Amino acid sequence: MARPLTGDALRDRLRVEPGRRLRLERIDPGETYGHQRSASAEVVANGMSALQSQQERLWAGAQQAVLIVLQGMDTAGKDGTIRHVMTAFNPQGCDVVGFKVPTPEELAHDYLWRAHRVTPARGTIAIFNRSHYEDVLVVRVHELVPRRRWRQRYAQINAFERHLAQNDTTIVKFFLHISPEEQRRRLQARLDDPSKRWKFQKGDLAERKLWPAYQAAYEDALTRCTMAEAPWYVIPADHKWFRDLAVTEILRATLGELRLRYPAEEPGLEGLVVE
Repeated sequence: MARPLTGDALRDRLRVEPGRRLRLERIDPGETYGHQRSASAEVVANGMSALQSQQERLWAGAQQAVLIVLQGMDTAGKDGTIRHVMTAFNPQGCDVVGFKVPTPEELAHDYLWRAHRVTPARGTIAIFNRSHYEDVLVVRVHELVPRRRWRQRYAQINAFERHLAQNDTTIVKFFLHISPEEQRRRLQARLDDPSKRWKFQKGDLAERKLWPAYQAAYEDALTRCTMAEAPWYVIPADHKWFRDLAVTEILRATLGELRLRYPAEEPGLEGLVVE
């Protein structure tokens, strides 16, 4: 049996390389890269422990920020990833921001305004549940703006993210990749469970019929907007346990490269006794 990919090796395999055209049909949503469910809980637990320590040092040093972007089709597991992985982070230094239909105030500004105003301050982490990428995804698929306008947005998004990266924000973007068959199962599970029907809307079925258009839109966004400063990662997400493992491993490896340190202690503390 092949040795499971972990850490940097797994991160490298799942990263979308700049300059290379991505084809989602070539990526198996059920792939686990040698991992077994029976051992995944321990891997995730160890990763979350590391993330806790890394966030504490990020918060203490207050010199850098981290932006995590989660995208995916309906039922891909954005909420589940936040619930099972991001709970490693202390809420005091971590904000989760959901991007829904723009409000009248948001529509009165440029489309990036609502994203920029909630980017993380130094020392903190922000998690975007959906994001500014909706403006080259749902906006494109539903033709909410002319083609010439949304085509300009790839370069604008790259400039926006490059600006954040050059000002001490580390950006990690995850596309949770599921199959249409798995989406069907998850939607049906919501219908079959009365406690989960609140998550289901009839409009979900209309969106499901647009699967090919969304896949094309995602391929363009992932291809055009992956950079060394702000890479995209395609996470096979048919298996929820592997989704959590992969996201945890990539975050641990990425934050590990920041060489986060506690700030220097105040001079003269050595030998002090609290009475």
